[in-house]
Parts: sequence; C-alpha cells; structure tokens
Amino acid sequence: LRDADDKGPILLHILTEKGRGYRPAESAGDKYHAVAKFNVVTGVQTKAPPGPPSYTSVFSRELTHRAKQDDSIVAITAAMPSGTGLDAFARAYPDRFFDVGIAEQHAVTFAAGMATEGLRPFCAIYSTFLQRAYDQVMHDVVLQNLPVRFAIDRAGLVGADGATHAGSFDINYLGCLPGMTIM
Repeated sequence: LRDADDKGPILLHILTEKGRGYRPAESAGDKYHAVAKFNVVTGVQTKAPPGPPSYTSVFSRELTHRAKQDDSIVAITAAMPSGTGLDAFARAYPDRFFDVGIAEQHAVTFAAGMATEGLRPFCAIYSTFLQRAYDQVMHDVVLQNLPVRFAIDRAGLVGADGATHAGSFDINYLGCLPGMTIM
C-alpha cells in the first residue's frame, strides 16, 4: 500500500481463517477467540484458580434445575451456548434449546413468539451483543408486555474478553424501558 501509485481509496479484501495452521484452534470453533492462557503444544486452556461461582454457572445450574419442574421453560442463545452457560441446558433438554446463530435480533423476536404461545423463554445473550437487538427488545417484547427473561452475560467490564465484549451500557439502555426489571 505504501508504494501504491493510486492516490484514491484502496479496497483490501482479506480472507481470514480462524487458527490457520494451529490444529486446536482450527478444530474448536467456540474457543481461542480471547487471550486465555493455553498450552501451545496440546491446546489445553489454563483454568483460573477456583473462586466464588460465576453468574454464568449459577444461571446455568438453576435454569437446568427449574426446567426439570417446568416443561414450558425454553432457552435461546445467539451462537454462545457455552459462554452463556446454556450448554448444560442444551445437553439436558435438546428439544427445548435453540441456538439461532449470530442473529441476536432473531433470538429476541423468536423468544417473543414463544412467549405468545405460553412458553417461558430465557434468552441468554452477551450484553454488548444484545445492543444489536434493541428494537426487537422494545417492539417485540416490551411494548407487547411479554414475559421474556433475558440472562445478560458479560455485563460490565470483562477483562480478558476485551473491549469488544464489555457490557458497559446495558443498565442504561434497558433500565429506561417500561416494565423492564434489572436484577
């Protein structure tokens, strides 16, 4: 680019491949996105020393437990089953678990549709990605007064996940909505 003769805009079309040449990253679509420590030879990620249970693990355990007692509970995520703790729910209740892919807007509207049919949807999405679905939260859930529960993961500053995954605005953008309770 430095030596380009053209003084106008230049378009670069770069195709990337996650983990190219590093077998553990190539074969694990849900890992190696952040900066967690891992063994370069084996690919095994280093776990942090145990602390108090995380929000994600408590949510995962409780939702899976309550789903045993209530067949109307369903869980929805947008391509983050393990990051939101829904992987355990998915194993226990595969026909009540829905991963809609990287489609947060669809996840919210899908949850709203399920609520209209009497189901109890729990929509688990990272805070920063729920911003993409603000119109759907407002128009499809809030204005319809539907009982959709949002388990918002990665709220606040999140360390190793980096600035792109920090949920810095959820209290502000959701707290002003009528009928929205933030816990």
